[in-house]
Amino acid sequence: MELDLTPQLAKKLYGGDGGAYYAWCPNELPMLREGNIGAGKLALEKNGFALPRYSDSAKVAYVLQGSGVAGIVLPEKEEKVIPIKKGDAIALPFGVVTWWYNKQDTELVILFLGDTSKAHKSGSFTDFFLTGPNGIFTGFSTEFVGRAWDLEESTVKTLVGSQSGNGIVKLDSTFKMPEPKIEHYNGMALNCEEAPLDVDIKNGGKVVVLNTKNLPLVGEVGLGADLVRLDGSAMCSPGFSCDSALQVTYIVRGSGRVQVVGVDGKRVLETRLKAGDLFIVPRFFVVSKIADPEGMDWFSIITTPNPIFTHLAGRTSVWKALSPEVLQAAFNVPADVEEKFTSKRKAEEIFFPPPN
Repeated sequence: MELDLTPQLAKKLYGGDGGAYYAWCPNELPMLREGNIGAGKLALEKNGFALPRYSDSAKVAYVLQGSGVAGIVLPEKEEKVIPIKKGDAIALPFGVVTWWYNKQDTELVILFLGDTSKAHKSGSFTDFFLTGPNGIFTGFSTEFVGRAWDLEESTVKTLVGSQSGNGIVKLDSTFKMPEPKIEHYNGMALNCEEAPLDVDIKNGGKVVVLNTKNLPLVGEVGLGADLVRLDGSAMCSPGFSCDSALQVTYIVRGSGRVQVVGVDGKRVLETRLKAGDLFIVPRFFVVSKIADPEGMDWFSIITTPNPIFTHLAGRTSVWKALSPEVLQAAFNVPADVEEKFTSKRKAEEIFFPPPN
């Protein structure tokens, strides 16, 4: 069966005046189902409020645009109300209840990537809303709701029937939501645009890796993540995940080209990438990207909390570790050709600046 790795854009599932929710469909991006990966995007207009919900999947959220407020309640914990802005990554384990609010003029856009191996539908997130016409309250009888919360029937009917918005609503501009607390931010989120760089190569690119060291909650989510900023016309070394992880990539900014090589040396993907595209690299497949002149940024999750990659070019390449005789025999070339091959890329690592 041929693998279809073609990058796809998200499609709108629902929304209104307050904003909209978009998702990638496993029928159009089959690797979502194959890899048990879900992907969605929340866009909130000014005063847009994403109603409290929990999900059947552990996720990593990444703020693509704007700023706002997030409410997060871990199981058996108190509510954390945190300020969020562009570049923030937030780990959301199983059972967490969240809400999202935008009080700014700029649209707030949040990407969600996660593991659907325990979800109701492989390759898709299912959210369970606490309120609204599709909320948990509406499924129980007034008797059960009244008994559970010790309420009169009239109060129950008001609670259950007053919220007509489905998932996302627009609040009145005078409504006061909880103010975020900066002390709640620590340990809950990490700004990938401000965090110390794990890789910084002049005219090549920069990387910030999200793992259990800088955000311990990703251990509970079971995913790692990174933000890669590839400079104009630079190349990202061909490489693969050597711990059987899938790599799910969302193009945040810019454009460029990608090639993916799989089993039997077959090129399974060669295409152009643009902002908004999502694509998945299967386990052990080798991927490489070249940015257009304006550069290209991407945010990826990897299906292990502390991923390990092997690169096939550059100073840390596996080729540099192999002995010359092995290379000559493997390529079936004379020593002078092997020397030319191994004498290159002795200083560069992972990212290669454009040729002069």
